[in-house]
Amino acid sequence: MTSSPHLVRDVMTRIVVSVTPLADFKEIVAVMKRWRVTAVPVIEGQGAGRVIGVVSEADLLPKEEFRDHNPGLIEQMQRLDDTLKAGSTLAKDLMTAPALTVRPDATLAQAARLMAERRIKRLPVVDSAGTLKGIVSRTDLLKVFLRPDAELADEIRREVVGRLFPLAQHRVRVDVHHGVVTLSGGILDASLIPVAARLALTVEGVVDVNCALTTSGAQTAGA
Repeated sequence: MTSSPHLVRDVMTRIVVSVTPLADFKEIVAVMKRWRVTAVPVIEGQGAGRVIGVVSEADLLPKEEFRDHNPGLIEQMQRLDDTLKAGSTLAKDLMTAPALTVRPDATLAQAARLMAERRIKRLPVVDSAGTLKGIVSRTDLLKVFLRPDAELADEIRREVVGRLFPLAQHRVRVDVHHGVVTLSGGILDASLIPVAARLALTVEGVVDVNCALTTSGAQTAGA
């Protein structure tokens, strides 16, 4: 087992501000400003509830955009959602639904890929019933890169070197500086060199890997 925080539950923010479907426009804006967020989940009922949508800054901006602009028929048809939101005042009409969510047991890579594909900055985290459990943002996903170098080195020695080279661990050196890993030393099987580099790069928090492993002198070193 690796000690890396591979899952969304390990980095998500558990205290989440949300609004109900009947929250009005000004209330939503006030909540975003107070909590310094760019989007809020919309939930059914009070407290923790099922997420039914998300209201973001992009959902609110049409009201300002169309304040002094009367779109023509063609523009209205092309931007029907925006023109409808410009005339709406409640969360249930402003929100984007269904909400794009992620489960607590999703990997960080899965969450990052979803954010990139949909071009969003944060995802509500929900359980199997759709109940809000937290929220994960781009910043949360980057937390793994704050892991100390010593912690990364220990994990790589244990999870990569220890498993690939159980009889030759003493010949492989692991150095980490600002998240960049350098593997050096002599091993017997050259085919394992790219494997070691690839596995080291999968450790959460690793920025890059420089692989200087060789097979020269391995026989002598192990003699």
